[in-house]
Amino acid sequence: MSDLRTEIDQMGREVTFSFPPKRIVSLVPSQTEFLIDIGALVVGRTKFCVHPEKRVREIQVIGGTKNFRFDAIQALNPDLIIGNKEENYQEGIEKLSQDFPVWMSDVYSLDDAFNMMKSLGEFCDLKVQSDEIIQDCRSEMNKAKNSKSGKVIYLIWQNPWMAAGKNTFIDHLLSHLGYENLIQEERYPGLAFDEITKLNPDIILLSSEPYPFRQKHIDKCQSMWPEIECQLVDGELYSWYGSRLRKWAKSAET
Repeated sequence: MSDLRTEIDQMGREVTFSFPPKRIVSLVPSQTEFLIDIGALVVGRTKFCVHPEKRVREIQVIGGTKNFRFDAIQALNPDLIIGNKEENYQEGIEKLSQDFPVWMSDVYSLDDAFNMMKSLGEFCDLKVQSDEIIQDCRSEMNKAKNSKSGKVIYLIWQNPWMAAGKNTFIDHLLSHLGYENLIQEERYPGLAFDEITKLNPDIILLSSEPYPFRQKHIDKCQSMWPEIECQLVDGELYSWYGSRLRKWAKSAET
């Protein structure tokens, strides 16, 4: 039997929903993975929600993170929708909120991520499962703390080059690992070749997402900046703020 419950989300919004929710639509890949990992009942997900691979195949796709299929969401009739301030778009969230309870995360630090997971676990009535994952994630991130060094630029796009700057989860994680992020602008500024050259980083990190950087891009960067070490990194490890944080110690790219 469900009861109504009101929670304050990470954007400070009041959200009232049936507790525990039996039909959840998740609009964020990292949160979808976490919800499935704790055993929540996810009935809708975006096309970018690709983990855990076998489980998500059974869940209906409701569009992308910034272009929802409202008809598909309406047909699913969710008890609760889970979104994120940065990854989703305001107009779409406002439209969904007219018909459904929408709980929004706002994650820029590891503490924000742990608080998000704690909240989802509590109001899905899966606290034991979420606490176990949070403990594992904290342990892995403690092991990874200050395991790196050097001045870095973390590239997420090319043509134009774009990098992760301040006020992003990636920047917080880089600092946690021991890197010095040379990008002082907020969010994801564009960079010219000369700007990168002038900053003269020790390391350029090329993320596997959202732009699918591959070895050929590493080779290109290494030819452009032969004195700078260029590395390909798993973008999911650096930007997915859910149970994927447990993967750090198991990844060869850490």
